[in-house]
Amino acid sequence: MGPIQIKQILSEANVGSEVVVKGWVRTKRESKNAIFIALNDGSTIHNIQAVAEPGQINEETLKLITTGSCLKVTGNLVESVGSGQAVEVKLTDVLVYGTADPDVYPLQPKKHSLEFLREIAHLRPRTNTFSAILRIRHALAFAVHKYYNDNGFYYLHTPIITASDAEGAGEMFRVTTLDLNKLPRTDEGNIDFKEDFFGRETNLTVSGQLEGELGAMALSKIYTFGPTFRAENSNTTRHLAEFWMIEPEMAFFELEDNMNLAEDFVKYVIRYALENCADDLNFLQKRLEEEEKSKPQNERSLPLLEKLRFVVENAFERITYTEAIDILMKSKPFKEKKFQYEVAWGVDLQSEHERFLVEKHFKKPVILTNYPRAIKSFYMKQNEQTANEPGPTVRAMDVLFPGIGEIIGGSQREENYDKLITRMHEVGIEPESMWWFLETRKFGTAPHSGFGLGFERLILFVTGMTNIRDVIPFPRTPKSAEF
Repeated sequence: MGPIQIKQILSEANVGSEVVVKGWVRTKRESKNAIFIALNDGSTIHNIQAVAEPGQINEETLKLITTGSCLKVTGNLVESVGSGQAVEVKLTDVLVYGTADPDVYPLQPKKHSLEFLREIAHLRPRTNTFSAILRIRHALAFAVHKYYNDNGFYYLHTPIITASDAEGAGEMFRVTTLDLNKLPRTDEGNIDFKEDFFGRETNLTVSGQLEGELGAMALSKIYTFGPTFRAENSNTTRHLAEFWMIEPEMAFFELEDNMNLAEDFVKYVIRYALENCADDLNFLQKRLEEEEKSKPQNERSLPLLEKLRFVVENAFERITYTEAIDILMKSKPFKEKKFQYEVAWGVDLQSEHERFLVEKHFKKPVILTNYPRAIKSFYMKQNEQTANEPGPTVRAMDVLFPGIGEIIGGSQREENYDKLITRMHEVGIEPESMWWFLETRKFGTAPHSGFGLGFERLILFVTGMTNIRDVIPFPRTPKSAEF
């Protein structure tokens, strides 16, 4: 359908055929013997070179052919006599669709910083780095849907506007149609949300999990894949205010089943990228190696492809939180006080602890289970306390990866009505506000589990990028909602 793309022309390499190439100029170079125009249409990391003889393109048109301009080039596909490409287009005709004034077009053929490119996010997909990232993002999204479809899951569209806070963190974006200059008030002086569109307080969702559980208790296996929102005032390289989450929920799955699914799923999507995004991954690996040349050898990352194969080819180590704390407290960094954050039973592990377990101790991905109840969400299934655990635990699980720490968080869900009610009271959640959630525990309750994977965290890992703002087309962060 539609024009033949550069990726197809290069892969078929049908020498001798007439081709029509439509794309944007990456570079134009003139010599005494020829004019060389490199074109790219976004279908591949590779450009196609169009070659014209001197004088073949009239001077007025030639002036319009600059980096960033958009062309339609007609010509014959011939074997390339130069290095860098197997075939090229011997130009017979050219049409300029759109010009790009070189005095103001910001993407001239030179190295640009990632910080600068974030300021022109509307144009950065035209760079090699970001076109590669966006193609990989597409491939991973497709792999997610394919995996779950092929494994008997149903794609459930959970609401973006919600009255519940799945995480209990309170960091939510409010949704309202009230006139902020004339807010209706109750007799007590509070905002009267009964006058609002939905007749109550509503927010953008932080997770599709709770509604996902409702679907799982009827369809057995569902997954959600959609945007989520956190009003967390965090300007780090790992946080966004708007990001995408993949959240499967499964009836009749206990903790072991949940771990098995998480490991199989993440290996599948990474393997899919390795098999279908080779050119883009090779480009990003070379980019990472170039960036790290100035670092000492012991501070450099694993080569990107090696890191991805490391995950795909290793069985994940599975240990409890209590065992992890014991390992950390016996470790050299702990004894030498090199950890920045505290290590003790009951604390939430930080990225430095998670990465030590993965990269230094086990040298493979790790799944941690059975976290202290006090640091986990109300909906996680409570364990019977054992003698070797200082406090009550829940059937939580986190999947830890090299270079990134936690990439998946999940748990077996609490299916016992009375235990869930008690836990909600403990954390200050009014059971009446979640009557619909509790009714699934009253009417045909069943063991069930699920997990969440932040899609951008996955893309960070697969692409080797270091800032989460560089793996989503238009990042939303504090004080930044451009584009």
